[in-house]
Amino acid sequence: MLTIGKRAAGFDALPAVDGQRYSLASFARSPYLVVVFICTGCPTVKANEERLIGLQRRYAAAGVQVVAINANNPALSPFDTMEEMRRRATEKGFNFPYLKDERGEVAERFGAISTPHVFVFDSARHLVYKGRIDDSRDPARATRSDLENALRDLFDGSPVRTPETQPFGCAIVR
Repeated sequence: MLTIGKRAAGFDALPAVDGQRYSLASFARSPYLVVVFICTGCPTVKANEERLIGLQRRYAAAGVQVVAINANNPALSPFDTMEEMRRRATEKGFNFPYLKDERGEVAERFGAISTPHVFVFDSARHLVYKGRIDDSRDPARATRSDLENALRDLFDGSPVRTPETQPFGCAIVR
């Protein structure tokens, strides 16, 4: 499990909905990396998809790259096949890579326990934030955006004020 200050757990050649394969090194040019474990059927993830799309749109110029990873076992969670992932990404207009962690090994190395579960890395790929997107399952009721606050602290060159929060959503199905 990754702890604050540790380097990112690497991953190699994960298949993505765009037909490409990505590794951690694929994102080396991005100063800030937001890895978020999501899935296709979780209501909490669905409620936050627009927020992730908007975050990528707003902060791409600042060097942020969002990468979504689905670690659910499709034999146990039929909504999480590559075909369903591709359908959902197209339907919602994902503007970030959506990868499949077929054996759940990346999620395990990161310590991801739920969807969504966010991990933010600085330019040296040290973990600076992990946890939830914000403080509510319903984005309309959120009063605190933990993910965006962490990014703003990074942009300011400050330590992340709240480096860890408790994620919530659906359990990762392995």
